Amino acid sequence: MVVGFVGGVLWVIFRPEPDVWTDDAYVRVHYATIAPRVSGHVAAVPVDDDDVVRAGDVLAQLDSHDFETAVAAAEAQVERDQAQSGDIGANIERQPALIDQAAAEVDAARARLAFAEADARRYDNLAATGAGTGQQRQQSDTTLKAAQAALRGAQAQLEANRRQLEVLKKQKSASDATTKGDQARLEQAKLNLGYTRILAPIDGMVGQRSVQVGNVVSPGATLMTVVPLREVYINANYREVDLIHMRTGQPVTIHVDAYDITLRGRVNAIPAASGASFAPIAPNNATGNFTKIVQRLPVRVDLEPDQPLAKLLRVGLSVETTVHTGLEDVVAEQAHDRRAVTGR
Repeated sequence: MVVGFVGGVLWVIFRPEPDVWTDDAYVRVHYATIAPRVSGHVAAVPVDDDDVVRAGDVLAQLDSHDFETAVAAAEAQVERDQAQSGDIGANIERQPALIDQAAAEVDAARARLAFAEADARRYDNLAATGAGTGQQRQQSDTTLKAAQAALRGAQAQLEANRRQLEVLKKQKSASDATTKGDQARLEQAKLNLGYTRILAPIDGMVGQRSVQVGNVVSPGATLMTVVPLREVYINANYREVDLIHMRTGQPVTIHVDAYDITLRGRVNAIPAASGASFAPIAPNNATGNFTKIVQRLPVRVDLEPDQPLAKLLRVGLSVETTVHTGLEDVVAEQAHDRRAVTGR
C-alpha cells in the first residue's frame, strides 16, 4: 500500500501535463502614435481621451492660413512658368516662318548680286572700248560690292534664324523643367495644407492625449494615441521548458482577472527570442559565477472571433492562459517537416 501510494504521488507530480498554464500574461496591442507631419499652431482638438474614433476622423486641426498662402504663391509661380513656356512655344512656331523669310532675302540678294555682276562686266567692257565714263564704272563696282555685302548679310541672318530655333528649343526644355519643379512644389504645398488636418489612421479609442488648443507643435511630436481594441492579443510569458509540446494553432483558454470571464484563443507562434534578448541591458553571463535561469518567451495568443466579451479587454490587463497542447510531439513533427511547425 505504501509503495502504491508513493507511486501514485510521484505519477501525479511527474506525469506529462497536456495543459500548460501561466499567470504571467498580459493584454497587448499595436497602437498608432498620432503626430503631425508639419509644424503649426493647434486650432482645434475635437476628441478627448477614451473617445471612440473611426479611420479618417479629424483628431486635431492646425492653423492653415500660412499653408493656404504657400499654396497660392506656388500656384501663381506655376501659372507664370506656364505663360513663359507658352511664349517660348509661340516663338518656336513662328521661327520657321522667319527662317523662310531670311531664305527669301538670300535669294533676292543673290539675284541683285547677279545683276550687279553683269552690270559691272558691261561697264568694264564699255570702259575698255572708251564708250563708258569712269563714273559709271565706279558706280557699277560700288553696286557690285554692296550686293555682295547684302548677300553675306542675308546669309548670316538666315544662319542666325536657324540657330535661334535651336536656342528656343533649349529654352523651352529649360522652361518645361522649371514648370515641373514648381508644380512639384505646388503639390508639396497642397500636401502640407492637407497635413494640417490630422486624421485617425485606424479605428480605435483615443488615449494619452497631450495636446491642447493653442499649442505650437512640431513634426513627430506625439499628440495622442489611437488604440485599436479590436486587434488586441495576449502576450503569455511561458518558461522555455513549457514549450516542449507547444506549437502554432493550439487552442488556449484565457481567464481575465478583471472581469472573471473566460475567452478562447489560439497560439499565433512561438517567438523568435526570449524577452531578455530585447532588454535594453542584455544579460551577460560570460564572467564570474554562473547561475542558470530558466528563460521566458512571450508567446502570442490571438483571440478567436465572435466573442462579445472580448470587447471588455483593455491593454495592460493581466490574464491567465492555459495552452492545451495535447502532448503533441513537436520535435518528431519538426524532424519530418520542412516548415517551421512553431512559426507562421
